Amino acid sequence: MKFPEAELSRIIEMAWEDRTPFEAISALYGLSEAQVIALMRRELKPTSFRLWRQRVNGRVTKHLQRRDPKVSRAYCPTQYKR
Repeated sequence: MKFPEAELSRIIEMAWEDRTPFEAISALYGLSEAQVIALMRRELKPTSFRLWRQRVNGRVTKHLQRRDPKVSRAYCPTQYKR
């Protein structure tokens, strides 16, 4: 799939975020986990992709069904306070 640069950037940002599940990316952009992985492989430098895969592989917060019910937000309540 082709995405405008702003959407592509947002998808990559969401994929890097620890608490943003793949299901959220799917709901917003229609991409499965496998498609997100392929997109990241295509768009990131090889080293960055490997670091991302190491970070995401096995991380329970990236999947809604495996996530602790206490984790209900994408951001910490104190994050982005002005």
